[in-house]
Amino acid sequence: MNILVINAGSSSLKYQLMDPDTGVVTAKGLCERIGLDGKLTHKALSKGTKVEKDIPMPTHKEAIEAVMNILVDGEYGVIGSVDEIDAVGHRVLHGGDKFVESCIVTEDCKQAIRECIPLGPLHNPANLMGIEACEKAMPGKPQVAVFDTAFHMTMPPKAYRYAIPTKYYTDDHLRRYGFHGTSHRFVSKRCIELMGGVENAHRVIVCHLGNGSSLSAVKDGKCQDTSMGLSPLAGVPMGTRSGDIDACVVQFIMNKYGMSADECLTMLNKKSGVLALSDGVSSDFRDLDAAAAQGNEAAQLALDKFAYEVRKYIGAYAAALGGVDCIVFTAGVGENSGSMRASICDGLEYLGVKLDAEKNKLRGEEVVISTSDSKVKVWVIPTNEELMIAQDTAELTK
Repeated sequence: MNILVINAGSSSLKYQLMDPDTGVVTAKGLCERIGLDGKLTHKALSKGTKVEKDIPMPTHKEAIEAVMNILVDGEYGVIGSVDEIDAVGHRVLHGGDKFVESCIVTEDCKQAIRECIPLGPLHNPANLMGIEACEKAMPGKPQVAVFDTAFHMTMPPKAYRYAIPTKYYTDDHLRRYGFHGTSHRFVSKRCIELMGGVENAHRVIVCHLGNGSSLSAVKDGKCQDTSMGLSPLAGVPMGTRSGDIDACVVQFIMNKYGMSADECLTMLNKKSGVLALSDGVSSDFRDLDAAAAQGNEAAQLALDKFAYEVRKYIGAYAAALGGVDCIVFTAGVGENSGSMRASICDGLEYLGVKLDAEKNKLRGEEVVISTSDSKVKVWVIPTNEELMIAQDTAELTK
């Protein structure tokens, strides 16, 4: 079975063609500068070839057409015709409280995605453009929407409600939604499989750590709490996002520096986080590691602050779950930075966490990095959101 996975941004479109049963990716690529001039980078993994092309892409429709053409290209393609694509799976950022699971795209589904645009103003319009572009390029082809927020919809009200007047919840749907849900679902599900079932992984804390970071508390395979909120700005500090912050800090900055709400949010989203803590050294943790090793105190503070905040969330979620059986690290930093994993786990001994220093040196592998006598199993599990999207798509369209 061939599933085309699409992740459409406002001016870009990522894609992968894969078999949901084996996870084998035959081709993947990126359309960039949509609406400007257009560039396609395509890798035919089954052939070991790569090509870059400048292709006019005034809209997402032309981008999808470029993808269709390259997939069937005689030299760089991997299928004989578009008919060999069985279905298309789309990553959609925000499903609000309307979607608790993935669904086949219908007119009602598209309307609900539109209604969630106020909650995801940057991503939902682009996701919808990707869906409609595929409808035009491949009429009648089954399509599935996989929502970044859906996994977190099992949270109880005590976790997702904000302590603000009820009308803001009932009228405006202001609540904790959480993001990276497809990653959290894939990784927690895989952890449970590797542990031999929920009886051995009853309480799992997933640490999705990268330029964007979030944690989730998972009980019996269902999310009980997560660190991001109404938007991806909440939670731990990230590459350029502030994470949790006192609202009065926002008011103070706006009043003193004459910022509008939008300007202040731009600062909190794009100019804060470890980038700000390091005094502009970088938002990339690899650069921060290098700078800290050379004695840069601001870079070291950024790393220490990040580890500290992640550790605090792990402690909070252990309390919320009544204990913890497994802690899982995933995403760019979680999968590859042994030093950050060690920093986070330093101080979690009271939970029964013991790291194996040698195993913790491994990068990007599915591996237990805790010692054999550690009461809590600590895993590194590479995330695969595209495979999760493909599997959902296959299941709904069989």
